[in-house]
Amino acid sequence: MSHNEPTAKLYLHTDRDHALLQWLSDLDQSFALDLDSLKPASSDASFRRYFRLNAAQKTRIVMDAPPLEENCQTFIDVTQRLQAASVTVPKILADDVTQGFLLLTDLGQHTYYDKIVSGWPDQVLQSQYRLALDALVKLQQADASGLAVLDSQRLIDELQLFTDWFVQKHHGVTLTDQEQTQLQLIFETLANEIANQPQVLVHRDFHSPNLMVCDDPAVGSSPGVLDYQDALLGPISYDIASLVFDARTTWEELQQLDWAIRYWERARAAGLPVDADFAVFYRQYEWAGLQRNLRILGVFARLNLRDHKPGYLNHLPRVLQYVRQVSTRYGVFRPLIRLLDRLEGIEPQTSLTF
Repeated sequence: MSHNEPTAKLYLHTDRDHALLQWLSDLDQSFALDLDSLKPASSDASFRRYFRLNAAQKTRIVMDAPPLEENCQTFIDVTQRLQAASVTVPKILADDVTQGFLLLTDLGQHTYYDKIVSGWPDQVLQSQYRLALDALVKLQQADASGLAVLDSQRLIDELQLFTDWFVQKHHGVTLTDQEQTQLQLIFETLANEIANQPQVLVHRDFHSPNLMVCDDPAVGSSPGVLDYQDALLGPISYDIASLVFDARTTWEELQQLDWAIRYWERARAAGLPVDADFAVFYRQYEWAGLQRNLRILGVFARLNLRDHKPGYLNHLPRVLQYVRQVSTRYGVFRPLIRLLDRLEGIEPQTSLTF
């Protein structure tokens, strides 16, 4: 076939598919891309699509990020920041920012989540998660200058997703005036406390679906880190909360605590600005996890109702359990527990007070 005549068959047969194939076929022949091997590589909650294809005894990843919905330039920018901090991320081999196409190195075929689902032996899991903690400490030392800030207003705006999509649309419940007032106070308390933490580069979704097992030393050491294009300057406890309160994998509290302590020790040794008192840090990361998981309840409900992706509903019980785990530990969140009980039809517990 001619170099300029793409023949691969994509799966939606749209104008964008044709544009992607044309771009790939026009790339330098030294990439040795086998367009007929192109196939979906992963699904995504965003508008991005990923494909894998063969290329001279290697595989490559193609990112399709429609420019009206996604910004390739931010991916490129954060990639460079993380590479400079020695975090294993894909190398960008070719890009067309105008069209929203990137050709990337392939970090591997299996995420941490894939391995967990398939039954990762505990010894291997523990070893890999300690490597993930090392990677997180490197990531938090990356240059975060000029990034947007995860400030208190943004945190409050994100929490509104819980009210709008999880409470009102998913459950069909209208809050009473008292519930609305109490919830708003909780949101403001959470957001202000979290925003006042020391700030570093924050991945936003540092969890098992975005950590790759790198089987080939040539591409870098495990874990490979993906999906970081939404990185912000934000609270230092946010990403460890993402890891231990994983929306797709249930970790018991003892395991959460073990990883949190190991992270805290690594962060202190690296000179990161974690609190010297672990009890203070523990509260900080639990509150960051609560904010994140309330937001996720809203996001998953929206993905189902607006974007017709019902699979995310399977994770709601786990996320709710994480919310309850933290909320029951701090009196300020008692109204939130009462609201969750109402949403789930749980009778309030009553007891005598002496």
